[in-house]
Amino acid sequence: MSSVKPSFTYSTGEQLPVEVLVFRVAPEHVDEFIAVDHEVWTLGEALLPGFDRIPFRSKEVWTDDSKPGEITLTFVWESLDDWKRVGEPSIQAALQAEFDRRFPHHVELVAAPHEESNHGIHRVSRFQRVD
Repeated sequence: MSSVKPSFTYSTGEQLPVEVLVFRVAPEHVDEFIAVDHEVWTLGEALLPGFDRIPFRSKEVWTDDSKPGEITLTFVWESLDDWKRVGEPSIQAALQAEFDRRFPHHVELVAAPHEESNHGIHRVSRFQRVD
């Protein structure tokens, strides 16, 4: 039996806005989608001029083996103001044009639960193992 005690952090009392996007692509293009999404969207939004820090806390990419080709992206934003600032139409249009240029395959937006809830999804606590 191991005598090493698990280490973890637990945060509560947060009110961080969460963006959830679910996309569908052909299963053979999932890895390419994830790579181009990271290079264009993740880094593009993280490194925008005019911000003194990355405007989101984290971004995760999830796939579901039972739904080949479905990709779920989740962002935890610093604030709704930062999220809306990044969402400015000219910024989004430029990033979308670059993504479309680099990923020429069909992409379907399946769901955007944060829009259905009027940006009402929030992370209020987090439990995380520390290695």
